[in-house]
Amino acid sequence: MHRAMFPTLVVISLSVGLQGSSTADDWIPLVTKQDASGELAGWKSFHETAGTKTGDVWKLADDGALVCRGNPKGYLYTEKGYTDFVLRLEWRWPEGKPGNGGVLIRMTGGHKIWPASLEAQINAGGAGDFWGLDGYPLSGLPERTKRLEHPQFGKLTNVQRTADLEKPAGQWNSYEIRAKGSTVTLIINGQEVNRAADCAVRPGKICLTSEGNEIHYRNVELQAGEKSE
Repeated sequence: MHRAMFPTLVVISLSVGLQGSSTADDWIPLVTKQDASGELAGWKSFHETAGTKTGDVWKLADDGALVCRGNPKGYLYTEKGYTDFVLRLEWRWPEGKPGNGGVLIRMTGGHKIWPASLEAQINAGGAGDFWGLDGYPLSGLPERTKRLEHPQFGKLTNVQRTADLEKPAGQWNSYEIRAKGSTVTLIINGQEVNRAADCAVRPGKICLTSEGNEIHYRNVELQAGEKSE
């Protein structure tokens, strides 16, 4: 979410699955192909500018990286909804061009900037924060949690990260979100940086945001627990 007053949120990958040890077969790649019209298999997109197509903002490069040009603002969202899962991916900013971005989970309701969801923030200098957007409930340590009303974004809850582990622009970061019931954990580059409790337990879309800045993703994959179409 692009907001000067708000940080962004992040996580990375463990070798243990939701129900025990994981294997290579447990992981489902989420970004696999893009057709001639620019649509990405398994994803749809929302843009604040009417008439914008997925391929106008999101491009799957020959090396497998998914490149978001950042404008107009909006997000990719999965066709399926997920409740319990482990999501892992790598992300980076272009060298010398840090910016704003994030991953939204358990997104429900109408499409807008920004929808009801839990954001794992990736804003440069703030990667690792949680934001409950548009009234999405969560809680954290009292000294790291704040709640506010924003004239555009509605009720917001912020749980601040415990460490700054993001790498400089131009370098890849590993990132993992583990959603299990009412608890969501975030890990960046191998270390847990945030944990939220009392999260709303509901199936929702997973979203990658476009927030005005170019950002690259790769190796986006999911280990699913409960899910719904």
